[in-house]
Amino acid sequence: MRNYILRRILNVLLILLIVSILVFLMIRLIPGDPARIIAGEHASEKSLAELRAELGLDKPILIQFFNWFGKVLKGDFGYSIFTHEPILHDLLYRFPNTFELAIFAMIFATLIGVFAGIISAVKRYSILDYASMIIALFGVSMPVFWLGIMLIMIFGVKLDLLPTGGRLSVYLHITPITHFYLLDSLLEFNFPAFWDTLKHLILPAIALGTIPMAFIARITRSSMLNVMNQDYIRTAKSKGLSTRTVIMKHALKNALIPILTASGTEFALLMGGAILTETIFSWPGIGTYVVLAVQSRDYPAVQGSIIFIALVVALVNLIVDILYAYIDPRIHYQ
Repeated sequence: MRNYILRRILNVLLILLIVSILVFLMIRLIPGDPARIIAGEHASEKSLAELRAELGLDKPILIQFFNWFGKVLKGDFGYSIFTHEPILHDLLYRFPNTFELAIFAMIFATLIGVFAGIISAVKRYSILDYASMIIALFGVSMPVFWLGIMLIMIFGVKLDLLPTGGRLSVYLHITPITHFYLLDSLLEFNFPAFWDTLKHLILPAIALGTIPMAFIARITRSSMLNVMNQDYIRTAKSKGLSTRTVIMKHALKNALIPILTASGTEFALLMGGAILTETIFSWPGIGTYVVLAVQSRDYPAVQGSIIFIALVVALVNLIVDILYAYIDPRIHYQ
Protein backbone atom coordinates (compact mmCIF):
# COMPACT_ATOMS: atom_id res chain seq x y z
CA MET A 1 0.00 0.00 0.00
CA ARG A 2 2.83 2.39 0.89
CA ASN A 3 4.57 1.88 -2.46
CA TYR A 4 1.27 2.35 -4.28
CA ILE A 5 0.61 5.65 -2.50
CA LEU A 6 4.13 6.86 -3.30
CA ARG A 7 3.65 5.98 -6.98
CA ARG A 8 0.33 7.80 -7.06
CA ILE A 9 1.88 10.87 -5.46
CA LEU A 10 4.51 10.85 -8.19
CA ASN A 11 1.68 10.57 -10.72
CA VAL A 12 0.03 13.60 -9.14
CA LEU A 13 3.25 15.58 -9.57
CA LEU A 14 3.48 14.45 -13.20
CA ILE A 15 -0.12 15.50 -13.84
CA LEU A 16 0.61 18.82 -12.17
CA LEU A 17 3.59 19.34 -14.49
CA ILE A 18 1.58 18.52 -17.63
CA VAL A 19 -1.33 20.75 -16.60
CA SER A 20 1.11 23.55 -15.75
CA ILE A 21 2.72 23.38 -19.19
CA LEU A 22 -0.65 23.44 -20.97
CA VAL A 23 -2.03 26.25 -18.83
CA PHE A 24 1.12 28.35 -19.15
CA LEU A 25 1.16 28.05 -22.94
CA MET A 26 -2.57 28.66 -23.36
CA ILE A 27 -2.52 31.72 -21.14
CA ARG A 28 0.27 33.18 -23.27
CA LEU A 29 -1.99 32.86 -26.34
CA ILE A 30 -4.66 35.14 -24.82
CA PRO A 31 -4.59 38.59 -26.46
CA GLY A 32 -3.38 41.44 -24.28
CA ASP A 33 -0.19 42.56 -22.57
CA PRO A 34 -0.16 41.59 -18.86
CA ALA A 35 2.20 44.46 -18.06
CA ARG A 36 -0.14 47.01 -19.67
CA ILE A 37 -3.12 45.51 -17.84
CA ILE A 38 -1.34 45.95 -14.52
CA ALA A 39 0.12 49.40 -15.24
CA GLY A 40 -2.91 50.81 -17.05
CA GLU A 41 -3.58 52.02 -20.57
CA HIS A 42 -1.75 55.32 -20.09
CA ALA A 43 1.51 53.88 -18.74
CA SER A 44 4.69 54.94 -20.49
CA GLU A 45 6.90 52.51 -22.38
CA LYS A 46 9.63 53.00 -19.78
CA SER A 47 7.25 52.01 -16.99
CA LEU A 48 6.08 49.00 -18.98
CA ALA A 49 9.66 47.88 -19.61
CA GLU A 50 10.49 48.17 -15.90
CA LEU A 51 7.37 46.23 -14.97
CA ARG A 52 8.11 43.47 -17.50
CA ALA A 53 11.60 43.16 -16.05
CA GLU A 54 10.18 43.02 -12.51
CA LEU A 55 7.69 40.29 -13.47
CA GLY A 56 10.22 38.38 -15.57
CA LEU A 57 8.16 38.86 -18.73
CA ASP A 58 11.23 40.05 -20.65
CA LYS A 59 12.90 36.63 -20.36
CA PRO A 60 12.52 33.69 -22.80
CA ILE A 61 9.25 31.81 -22.35
CA LEU A 62 11.04 28.63 -21.22
CA ILE A 63 12.82 30.52 -18.43
CA GLN A 64 9.53 32.16 -17.48
CA PHE A 65 7.85 28.74 -17.16
CA PHE A 66 10.53 27.13 -14.99
CA ASN A 67 10.72 30.19 -12.74
CA TRP A 68 6.94 30.12 -12.32
CA PHE A 69 6.64 26.33 -11.87
CA GLY A 70 9.47 26.32 -9.34
CA LYS A 71 7.53 28.83 -7.25
CA VAL A 72 4.33 26.79 -7.62
CA LEU A 73 6.06 23.71 -6.17
CA LYS A 74 6.96 25.86 -3.16
CA GLY A 75 3.36 27.02 -2.77
CA ASP A 76 3.94 30.46 -4.28
CA PHE A 77 1.31 31.02 -6.97
CA GLY A 78 2.24 34.67 -7.37
CA TYR A 79 0.07 37.75 -6.82
CA SER A 80 -3.31 38.54 -8.30
CA ILE A 81 -3.49 41.57 -10.57
CA PHE A 82 -7.11 42.11 -9.55
CA THR A 83 -6.99 41.70 -5.74
CA HIS A 84 -3.26 42.46 -5.22
CA GLU A 85 -3.20 39.53 -2.76
CA PRO A 86 -1.24 36.26 -2.94
CA ILE A 87 -3.21 33.96 -5.22
CA LEU A 88 -2.88 30.97 -2.89
CA HIS A 89 -4.30 33.12 -0.06
CA ASP A 90 -7.31 34.04 -2.23
CA LEU A 91 -7.88 30.41 -3.22
CA LEU A 92 -7.59 29.06 0.31
CA TYR A 93 -9.96 31.78 1.53
CA ARG A 94 -12.58 30.76 -1.04
CA PHE A 95 -11.91 27.01 -0.94
CA PRO A 96 -14.16 26.32 2.10
CA ASN A 97 -17.06 27.97 0.25
CA THR A 98 -16.68 25.72 -2.79
CA PHE A 99 -15.90 22.65 -0.68
CA GLU A 100 -19.00 23.13 1.49
CA LEU A 101 -21.18 23.54 -1.60
CA ALA A 102 -19.64 20.49 -3.29
CA ILE A 103 -20.10 18.38 -0.15
CA PHE A 104 -23.81 19.18 0.09
CA ALA A 105 -24.29 18.70 -3.64
CA MET A 106 -22.59 15.31 -3.34
CA ILE A 107 -24.71 14.30 -0.34
CA PHE A 108 -27.84 15.18 -2.31
CA ALA A 109 -26.57 13.37 -5.41
CA THR A 110 -25.43 10.24 -3.54
CA LEU A 111 -28.49 9.78 -1.33
CA ILE A 112 -31.03 10.30 -4.10
CA GLY A 113 -28.93 8.57 -6.77
CA VAL A 114 -28.15 5.43 -4.76
CA PHE A 115 -31.77 5.15 -3.52
CA ALA A 116 -33.15 5.54 -7.05
CA GLY A 117 -30.62 3.04 -8.41
CA ILE A 118 -31.49 0.43 -5.76
CA ILE A 119 -35.24 0.84 -6.39
CA SER A 120 -34.69 0.50 -10.14
CA ALA A 121 -32.61 -2.66 -9.71
CA VAL A 122 -34.96 -4.33 -7.22
CA LYS A 123 -38.11 -3.34 -9.17
CA ARG A 124 -36.60 -4.08 -12.56
CA TYR A 125 -38.86 -3.32 -15.55
CA SER A 126 -41.51 -1.84 -13.28
CA ILE A 127 -43.01 1.64 -13.45
CA LEU A 128 -40.58 2.75 -10.71
CA ASP A 129 -37.65 1.47 -12.76
CA TYR A 130 -38.70 3.31 -15.90
CA ALA A 131 -39.56 6.48 -13.97
CA SER A 132 -36.20 6.51 -12.17
CA MET A 133 -34.22 6.02 -15.37
CA ILE A 134 -36.22 8.67 -17.25
CA ILE A 135 -35.52 11.13 -14.43
CA ALA A 136 -31.85 10.12 -14.49
CA LEU A 137 -31.65 10.66 -18.25
CA PHE A 138 -33.38 14.02 -17.85
CA GLY A 139 -30.95 14.98 -15.09
CA VAL A 140 -27.89 14.12 -17.19
CA SER A 141 -29.24 16.13 -20.14
CA MET A 142 -30.27 19.19 -18.15
CA PRO A 143 -27.99 22.26 -18.44
CA VAL A 144 -26.86 23.49 -15.03
CA PHE A 145 -27.44 27.16 -15.84
CA TRP A 146 -31.04 26.47 -16.95
CA LEU A 147 -31.82 24.40 -13.85
CA GLY A 148 -30.28 27.04 -11.59
CA ILE A 149 -32.36 29.82 -13.16
CA MET A 150 -35.54 27.71 -12.92
CA LEU A 151 -34.89 26.96 -9.23
CA ILE A 152 -34.38 30.65 -8.56
CA MET A 153 -37.55 31.60 -10.44
CA ILE A 154 -39.74 28.97 -8.74
CA PHE A 155 -38.45 28.71 -5.17
CA GLY A 156 -36.84 32.12 -4.81
CA VAL A 157 -39.07 34.50 -6.77
CA LYS A 158 -42.49 32.89 -7.19
CA LEU A 159 -42.77 31.00 -3.90
CA ASP A 160 -40.27 33.12 -1.94
CA LEU A 161 -39.20 30.09 0.09
CA LEU A 162 -35.41 30.13 -0.28
CA PRO A 163 -32.70 32.76 -0.81
CA THR A 164 -31.48 33.10 -4.39
CA GLY A 165 -27.85 34.09 -3.89
CA GLY A 166 -24.97 34.58 -1.51
CA ARG A 167 -23.87 32.46 1.40
CA LEU A 168 -25.39 34.28 4.38
CA SER A 169 -28.00 36.99 4.87
CA VAL A 170 -26.57 40.47 5.42
CA TYR A 171 -28.22 40.88 8.83
CA LEU A 172 -26.41 37.83 10.25
CA HIS A 173 -22.74 37.41 11.16
CA ILE A 174 -20.50 34.41 11.73
CA THR A 175 -17.05 34.73 13.29
CA PRO A 176 -14.75 32.71 10.97
CA ILE A 177 -13.01 29.85 12.76
CA THR A 178 -12.73 27.13 10.10
CA HIS A 179 -14.39 29.28 7.38
CA PHE A 180 -16.99 26.53 6.93
CA TYR A 181 -20.09 28.50 7.82
CA LEU A 182 -22.21 25.57 8.97
CA LEU A 183 -19.48 24.30 11.27
CA ASP A 184 -18.53 27.76 12.53
CA SER A 185 -22.15 28.64 13.33
CA LEU A 186 -22.52 25.42 15.34
CA LEU A 187 -19.27 26.04 17.20
CA GLU A 188 -20.61 29.48 18.15
CA PHE A 189 -24.08 28.08 18.96
CA ASN A 190 -25.36 30.61 16.43
CA PHE A 191 -28.39 28.61 15.31
CA PRO A 192 -30.10 31.43 13.32
CA ALA A 193 -26.94 31.70 11.20
CA PHE A 194 -26.81 27.91 10.87
CA TRP A 195 -30.33 27.64 9.47
CA ASP A 196 -29.79 30.66 7.24
CA THR A 197 -26.59 29.15 5.82
CA LEU A 198 -28.38 25.85 5.27
CA LYS A 199 -31.18 27.60 3.36
CA HIS A 200 -28.63 29.38 1.18
CA LEU A 201 -27.05 25.99 0.35
CA ILE A 202 -30.20 24.20 -0.81
CA LEU A 203 -30.77 25.66 -4.28
CA PRO A 204 -27.15 25.74 -5.48
CA ALA A 205 -26.54 22.24 -4.06
CA ILE A 206 -29.54 20.87 -5.97
CA ALA A 207 -28.48 22.62 -9.17
CA LEU A 208 -24.90 21.38 -8.83
CA GLY A 209 -25.81 17.86 -7.71
CA THR A 210 -28.49 16.99 -10.28
CA ILE A 211 -26.16 15.70 -13.00
CA PRO A 212 -24.03 13.61 -10.57
CA MET A 213 -27.26 12.29 -9.03
CA ALA A 214 -28.46 11.02 -12.38
CA PHE A 215 -25.08 9.46 -13.18
CA ILE A 216 -24.82 7.74 -9.78
CA ALA A 217 -28.39 6.40 -10.15
CA ARG A 218 -27.53 4.72 -13.45
CA ILE A 219 -24.25 3.32 -12.12
CA THR A 220 -25.98 2.01 -8.97
CA ARG A 221 -28.69 0.29 -11.00
CA SER A 222 -26.17 -1.37 -13.30
CA SER A 223 -23.92 -2.48 -10.45
CA MET A 224 -26.81 -3.77 -8.36
CA LEU A 225 -28.25 -5.76 -11.28
CA ASN A 226 -24.86 -7.39 -11.80
CA VAL A 227 -24.55 -8.29 -8.11
CA MET A 228 -28.15 -9.51 -7.75
CA ASN A 229 -27.42 -12.30 -10.26
CA GLN A 230 -24.53 -13.71 -8.25
CA ASP A 231 -24.69 -17.09 -6.47
CA TYR A 232 -24.12 -15.68 -2.99
CA ILE A 233 -27.23 -13.51 -3.34
CA ARG A 234 -29.33 -16.56 -4.23
CA THR A 235 -27.75 -18.39 -1.27
CA ALA A 236 -28.65 -15.53 1.08
CA LYS A 237 -32.25 -15.59 -0.18
CA SER A 238 -32.45 -19.37 0.24
CA LYS A 239 -31.44 -19.01 3.90
CA GLY A 240 -34.62 -17.05 4.50
CA LEU A 241 -33.02 -13.65 4.99
CA SER A 242 -35.29 -10.68 4.52
CA THR A 243 -35.19 -8.77 1.25
CA ARG A 244 -33.90 -5.68 3.05
CA THR A 245 -31.00 -7.63 4.61
CA VAL A 246 -30.07 -9.23 1.30
CA ILE A 247 -30.09 -5.89 -0.50
CA MET A 248 -28.37 -3.72 2.11
CA LYS A 249 -25.93 -6.18 3.68
CA HIS A 250 -24.97 -8.39 0.76
CA ALA A 251 -25.87 -6.77 -2.56
CA LEU A 252 -25.16 -3.10 -1.90
CA LYS A 253 -21.89 -3.75 -0.05
CA ASN A 254 -20.53 -5.73 -3.00
CA ALA A 255 -21.80 -3.15 -5.50
CA LEU A 256 -20.05 -0.25 -3.79
CA ILE A 257 -16.84 -0.20 -5.84
CA PRO A 258 -18.40 1.17 -9.07
CA ILE A 259 -20.57 3.51 -7.00
CA LEU A 260 -17.55 4.78 -5.08
CA THR A 261 -15.67 5.28 -8.34
CA ALA A 262 -18.55 7.29 -9.81
CA SER A 263 -19.04 9.31 -6.62
CA GLY A 264 -15.35 10.11 -6.25
CA THR A 265 -15.04 11.17 -9.88
CA GLU A 266 -18.17 13.29 -9.71
CA PHE A 267 -17.05 14.96 -6.47
CA ALA A 268 -13.73 15.87 -8.04
CA LEU A 269 -15.58 17.33 -11.02
CA LEU A 270 -17.87 19.28 -8.69
CA MET A 271 -14.86 20.86 -7.02
CA GLY A 272 -13.54 22.02 -10.37
CA GLY A 273 -16.76 22.52 -12.29
CA ALA A 274 -18.89 24.67 -9.99
CA ILE A 275 -18.17 27.82 -12.02
CA LEU A 276 -21.64 28.12 -13.59
CA THR A 277 -23.47 27.31 -10.36
CA GLU A 278 -21.41 29.74 -8.29
CA THR A 279 -21.91 32.48 -10.89
CA ILE A 280 -25.69 32.02 -11.07
CA PHE A 281 -26.13 31.96 -7.29
CA SER A 282 -23.47 34.60 -6.51
CA TRP A 283 -21.62 32.03 -4.45
CA PRO A 284 -18.22 33.39 -3.32
CA GLY A 285 -16.18 30.33 -4.20
CA ILE A 286 -13.30 29.39 -6.45
CA GLY A 287 -15.56 29.32 -9.51
CA THR A 288 -16.54 32.95 -9.04
CA TYR A 289 -12.88 33.81 -8.49
CA VAL A 290 -11.96 32.19 -11.81
CA VAL A 291 -14.70 34.12 -13.64
CA LEU A 292 -13.48 37.42 -12.18
CA ALA A 293 -9.88 36.54 -13.07
CA VAL A 294 -10.82 35.78 -16.68
CA GLN A 295 -12.90 38.94 -17.02
CA SER A 296 -10.09 41.12 -15.69
CA ARG A 297 -7.41 39.23 -17.67
CA ASP A 298 -5.70 38.37 -14.41
CA TYR A 299 -3.51 35.69 -15.96
CA PRO A 300 -1.55 34.80 -12.78
CA ALA A 301 -4.85 34.16 -10.96
CA VAL A 302 -6.19 32.07 -13.85
CA GLN A 303 -3.01 29.98 -13.92
CA GLY A 304 -2.99 29.51 -10.17
CA SER A 305 -6.69 28.62 -10.03
CA ILE A 306 -6.41 25.93 -12.70
CA ILE A 307 -3.35 24.39 -11.04
CA PHE A 308 -5.12 24.43 -7.67
CA ILE A 309 -8.23 22.78 -9.11
CA ALA A 310 -6.13 20.15 -10.91
CA LEU A 311 -4.34 19.35 -7.65
CA VAL A 312 -7.63 18.97 -5.76
CA VAL A 313 -9.03 16.66 -8.45
CA ALA A 314 -5.88 14.51 -8.41
CA LEU A 315 -5.91 14.25 -4.60
CA VAL A 316 -9.60 13.28 -4.53
CA ASN A 317 -8.94 10.51 -7.07
CA LEU A 318 -5.99 9.33 -4.97
CA ILE A 319 -8.18 9.14 -1.85
CA VAL A 320 -10.84 7.18 -3.75
CA ASP A 321 -8.26 4.65 -4.96
CA ILE A 322 -6.97 4.15 -1.43
CA LEU A 323 -10.50 3.64 -0.11
CA TYR A 324 -11.00 0.72 -2.50
CA ALA A 325 -8.81 -1.55 -0.38
CA TYR A 326 -10.75 -0.72 2.77
CA ILE A 327 -14.16 -1.30 1.22
CA ASP A 328 -13.25 -4.49 -0.65
CA PRO A 329 -10.59 -6.65 1.09
CA ARG A 330 -10.18 -8.64 -2.14
CA ILE A 331 -8.32 -5.68 -3.63
CA HIS A 332 -4.60 -5.56 -2.92
CA TYR A 333 -2.07 -3.11 -4.28
CA GLN A 334 1.22 -4.57 -5.37
